[in-house]
Amino acid sequence: MFVIIGLLVVIGSVVGGYTMHHGHLAVLWQPSEYVIIGGAGLGALLAGNPMGLLKRLFADLLALLKPNPFDEKAYAELLQVLYDIFQTARKDGLVGLESHIEEPEKSTIFQKYPGFMAHHHALAFLADTLKVLLTGAVEDHHLSEILDMDLEKQHEEAMAVPAALNKVGDAMPGFGIVAAVLGVIITMGAIGGAASEIGEKVAAALVGTFVGILLAYGVIGPMAGAMEARIKAEHVYMNCIRTALLSFARGDAPMTSVEFARRNIEPAERPSFAELEELTRRKAA
Repeated sequence: MFVIIGLLVVIGSVVGGYTMHHGHLAVLWQPSEYVIIGGAGLGALLAGNPMGLLKRLFADLLALLKPNPFDEKAYAELLQVLYDIFQTARKDGLVGLESHIEEPEKSTIFQKYPGFMAHHHALAFLADTLKVLLTGAVEDHHLSEILDMDLEKQHEEAMAVPAALNKVGDAMPGFGIVAAVLGVIITMGAIGGAASEIGEKVAAALVGTFVGILLAYGVIGPMAGAMEARIKAEHVYMNCIRTALLSFARGDAPMTSVEFARRNIEPAERPSFAELEELTRRKAA
C-alpha cells in the first residue's frame, strides 16, 4: 500500500509543480513517446531474462500491493510453530515428527498455523531440515553449512528479480533519449513549417527524456527497492528458523531454541521475552 502512496506522491508532485508553472497537461500526453519507451523497456526485460524469472517478477510486483507478511504477528506465530515442533520431538522423539514432516500440508501441527503454512519456502525449509535430523547422519557443523548454503541460494534467486527490474530502470533514461532523438528527427523534417508547429514537436520530443528519467528514478527504482526490502525481511524470517534448528540439533531445550530464534528477529518486530513466555504457556495449556 505504501508503494502506491509513494508513487502517487511522486507523480502528483511532478505534475502539480508543472501545472504551478502554468504548464499544459495536454503537452505531456504523447502516446508515441510512451510506446517507444515502454515497448523498449518491456522488450529489454523479455530479451534479458528467462520466463521463470519474468513470472516471479510480475508476481512480486502484485505482492507489493499487499502488506508486509513478515510482521510481528507472523514472528509470534513462527515462534509458536517452532516451540510446538520441538516440544513434540522432545516428548515423542524425532520419530514422532515423521508423519508431520513427510507431508507437512496434512500435519495436524502445521495446520494450526495457517500463516506459517502460507510461507511455502519456510515450511519446506523446516520440514526438509527435520528430515535430515531424523536420519541422524549429519553432524552439527555440517548441518550449519547445509542451511547456510540453502539460504544463500534462496536469497540469490530472490534477488535476481529486483536486479532485473533495476537494470530496466537504469535503461529508462537511455530509452527516453532514444524517443527524444526520434522526436528531433521528426522536427528536422518540419523545419520549414511554422514556428508554433516546430515548438510543439520539440516539446513532444523532450517529453521522452522527461518520462524516461521519471520512470527510472521515481517509479521503477523505488519498486525494486521495495522488492529488496521484502526479500530482506524473508531472509531474516528464514534465519530465525535456521538459528532455532541449529540450537535444537545440538540438544538445547525447546524454550532455549525458540529464544535463540527470537533474538534473531529485527527489534521492530521482535516479541518481548514476556510475550514469548505467554505464547509458550498458552501453547502448553
